[in-house]
Amino acid sequence: MKKSILIAALGLCSLSIMAQDAKPQEGFVFTTVKENPITSIKNQNRSSTCWSFSGLGFVEAELLRMGKGEHDLAEMFVVHKTMEDRGANYVRYHGDSSFSPGGSFYDVIYCLKHYGIVPQEVMPGIMYGDSMHVHNELDAVAEGYVNAIAKGNLKKLTPVWKNGLCAIYDTYLGKCPESFTYQGKEYTPQSFVESLGFNPEDYVSLTSYTHHPFYSQFSIEIQDNWRNGLSYNLPIDEFMAVMDNAVKKGYTFAWGSDVSEQGFSRDGIAVMPDAAKESELSGSDMARWTGLTAADKRRELFTKPFPEKDITQEMRQIAFDNWETTDDHGMLIYGIAKDQNGKEYFMVKNSWGTSGKYKGIWYASKAFVAYKTMNIVVHKDALPKEIAKKLGIR
Repeated sequence: MKKSILIAALGLCSLSIMAQDAKPQEGFVFTTVKENPITSIKNQNRSSTCWSFSGLGFVEAELLRMGKGEHDLAEMFVVHKTMEDRGANYVRYHGDSSFSPGGSFYDVIYCLKHYGIVPQEVMPGIMYGDSMHVHNELDAVAEGYVNAIAKGNLKKLTPVWKNGLCAIYDTYLGKCPESFTYQGKEYTPQSFVESLGFNPEDYVSLTSYTHHPFYSQFSIEIQDNWRNGLSYNLPIDEFMAVMDNAVKKGYTFAWGSDVSEQGFSRDGIAVMPDAAKESELSGSDMARWTGLTAADKRRELFTKPFPEKDITQEMRQIAFDNWETTDDHGMLIYGIAKDQNGKEYFMVKNSWGTSGKYKGIWYASKAFVAYKTMNIVVHKDALPKEIAKKLGIR
């Protein structure tokens, strides 16, 4: 009899433990659906060079996809070459253009096409006694120099002013090598790109706005697109279809996005919550939500999945026209994951080091990506055939 009671008690205890395990887990619980190879997480630290880190992170991922091996490419080579060109452009416009340390993915592609690239070990890019990138002084010195030239009421420029600007970047970042040895072979920056088999002509920029015709190309009107790189314009549904297709077919893509929204956390989550959908919350959750302050609600957004906005083409356009969507940050999208409710997110490689809950990786909901993406750069073969045909891409 006592043995039977003991067995029954153990059975009840086991059921209780199983019931506890069956309770929904708090927080975001992600399951990977598709994950494409990427190189290690880097840290831009105190430099406004996310565009170079994410652009080269994309190139490195492409080399992995193409079976060219793993390479760590020098972000500061791209920064050096780009800022020299940007300074010359600024002076040519007499200071009536943009000169800032920001940039675009097109700058990275342009650099590889016209100047080549070098490995990180050949040009670490830190000549000022620090272990990480710190560009406050560099940016101030370079800006002061180009403003002295562009706005100094000079009647005529000397033929050596560009040498002075180059010398500033040489001093802080190191000189861009004309030749180097890597893995036992001699290269120039241009021959190195050729050896990698990376063809800049294979890559396209895509966006989705209504102030230009769909299926045409235009230069996105943002300051850091100073080279006036062109993007193909797609309706939002097809824009998102390209992203899905790319990841599922084994491609990564460079992602330019606004990260100033309250839904972009500093701990690995990017969501687009919808307060108007509070009614979708269950009783106790809704009571808790409505009782929170605005600051508490923002913190609550990152504790678990909440209802999100249904993003439309009109919403995207209004946010861009009203400066609510701005050109903030470049990253790399390389995978798709699902949360515990089955909702899909893009897996994002950031360049803020390995801090945060997911060690440098972000999970961006498709609602956030649809709303806040400025543009993407992807291999043309990653486009669905019917969309590529509409754009005239072969």
